[in-house]
Amino acid sequence: MSATANVTKVDFYEVLSVSRDASDQELKTAYRKLAMQYHPDRNQGDAAAEEKFKECSEAYQVLSDPEKRAAYDRYGHAAFNGSSSGAGAGPFGGGGFGNAQDLGDIFGDLFGEMFNMGGSARGGKGSRAQRGRDLRYDLTIEFEEAVFGVEREIKIRRSETCTDCHGTGAARGKQPVTCTQCGGRGQQRYQQGFFSVARTCSVCGGTGTLIVDPCQTCHGETRVASEHKILVKVPAGVEQDTRIRYQGEGESGKFSGPAGDLYVVLNVKAHKFFERDGDDLHCVMPISFPQAALGTELEIQTLEGVETIKVPEGTQSGREFKLRGKGVPHLNERGKGDLIVEIRVQTPSKLSKQQRELLRQLSETMEVDNAPTSRGIFDKVKEIFN
Repeated sequence: MSATANVTKVDFYEVLSVSRDASDQELKTAYRKLAMQYHPDRNQGDAAAEEKFKECSEAYQVLSDPEKRAAYDRYGHAAFNGSSSGAGAGPFGGGGFGNAQDLGDIFGDLFGEMFNMGGSARGGKGSRAQRGRDLRYDLTIEFEEAVFGVEREIKIRRSETCTDCHGTGAARGKQPVTCTQCGGRGQQRYQQGFFSVARTCSVCGGTGTLIVDPCQTCHGETRVASEHKILVKVPAGVEQDTRIRYQGEGESGKFSGPAGDLYVVLNVKAHKFFERDGDDLHCVMPISFPQAALGTELEIQTLEGVETIKVPEGTQSGREFKLRGKGVPHLNERGKGDLIVEIRVQTPSKLSKQQRELLRQLSETMEVDNAPTSRGIFDKVKEIFN
């Protein structure tokens, strides 16, 4: 008597690495990720990867169909091998894929990403048009220019459509010829197991044509390097690393493809006096001890002129005063931030003999007046550390 091997199939939910209550979108996302990972065209000659690909395809085909998923949840794999009541044919029996629409949508996106084809992944000639590259230009501006805005003219080097061949890449009076490798389709089809896989033609690069007599100016590249001037308008209120996009000012596309974009990235120089926090400005204003004790008026130089603030008597070091609307304009909006002025009481590092004597007399007076308060603070410090 011959023995029969008992092969246990892996749970479909485990195959897709999803929970049993996964939504349709979660199933689709998980399957798409695995299909791209194990697709035979990405793993040529790898039998294990091809088996994984078939396994995840079978799992998705069942779980993406509400009726089949319900049957699978109730009977497991027995629901599709003909051994259980109410079971139908196997997943690949009869009419093939039960949820062909979903699979078609997934593989349309999948093949497009895998082969970077301009045309449809289901066949047909790839588009010759190619979008131009985006460009980046780093522009350094002054602090005040970022606050109030500025206009700057910049020069960039970019590839532009060749004016001699008008972007065809062929010499004057000549035209590109049909690629004999793919017959002008831009793709070559290969059979991979039960799939017919389309690849971008390795000879023409998916364009479907070849340039036999190249243009003498661009040498068949369809574009030439050129220097171009652009007026950059920096709006008021921009910050460090702000990006300004100029649509269509990047490199020209090949074969009449759209041009890329230009991104101007701003580098704002630091200010000697002000620091920026969002749309607010901060600065530190030093004053003497007599000014802090007796009070004073200070003239503050803002970015728009001189402002006066009143410092009341007894002001402590670190106190802040706010000048509303004296900060940075809100970008593309009305209004401005504030200017926050921090008071710092300076301690003199050098004193004359007379100043020392005066301070000594003041100190004695303050010690008598503040003795109880000083002792109270000292006692609290002792309590903390004991």
